[in-house]
Amino acid sequence: MQLDKLVSFHKAVGDVTRIRILAMLKDGPLHGQALAGKLGVTPPTITHHMTKLREVGLVFERRDKNNVYFHLDEKSLKQQAGAIVNKVTASISELDGDEAAALVKEKQSVIRNFFAGDGTLKQMPAQRKKKLYVLEHMAATLQPNQKYTEKEINEFIKRYHPDFATIRREFIMGHYMYRENDVYELNPREMWGNVEG
Repeated sequence: MQLDKLVSFHKAVGDVTRIRILAMLKDGPLHGQALAGKLGVTPPTITHHMTKLREVGLVFERRDKNNVYFHLDEKSLKQQAGAIVNKVTASISELDGDEAAALVKEKQSVIRNFFAGDGTLKQMPAQRKKKLYVLEHMAATLQPNQKYTEKEINEFIKRYHPDFATIRREFIMGHYMYRENDVYELNPREMWGNVEG
């Protein structure tokens, strides 16, 4: 979903009365007079709100004799409400071509600058985004669905850097790994530290 449409949707639903209207329409279509009566507002106020909701595709109208009934488009509501989550958590493959290329280039530059030719980590970056790139680079070589003891994780980290305790803690804090009873397991990539922020 395009960003301008996403913003328009959130502006439209960023109003208490409109949220109440959507909640009422969830139980079935209503005409303007009924909505006005239930909400204690004037019919022109309902017209104003329905125009905003119709513009973003959340409601549609059906005429029945002399009354116009408003219907909730549940499919559109679910799709648009979920779009913000999808946009925020978009993977590189979902980004625009230029954005994806720039992100890959940025990551490669950080890896070149902070890792020596033999693959060891020169130092942990101070900047959060760069630190997450480094942690992602290391975590990507761990096996998914495999359980590691603390000793095994320490040995794995020592291949990159002697300060295994700090990096092990960063793996947990950044949600790269999950720890329970001193057993470590790689989290799904979707949970890994957010480098976009």
